[in-house]
Amino acid sequence: MLASIPVSIVIGIILGFLTGLGTGGGSLLVLWLTLVLQTPPAHARLINLMFFLPCALVATLINWRKGRVSFQKLLLPALSGCVMAAVFSIISKNMNTEQLKSLFGVLLIFIGI
Repeated sequence: MLASIPVSIVIGIILGFLTGLGTGGGSLLVLWLTLVLQTPPAHARLINLMFFLPCALVATLINWRKGRVSFQKLLLPALSGCVMAAVFSIISKNMNTEQLKSLFGVLLIFIGI
């Protein structure tokens, strides 16, 4: 039932809304996928990326059209984020699932604080 198409659509709408607000809907998606749907963490992260990219692109374009985004100010943080994402993707290949779960839990605690 929780993996049904209507439930997936509702979850997608809720998480898309949260992502549009900039509140970290992707983190909640990973939790949903791993804890509720029992998706392996590596697959959950990949699904999260595929969910996040179009949502972020749409939100960025809408905010840019409203004059809220300066691409000059965005360029350095975006490039830094891409470099670190690549570095930690390589590092995470050498970690087991329990280590990644622990690090993700610590990250969520810091986000919550």
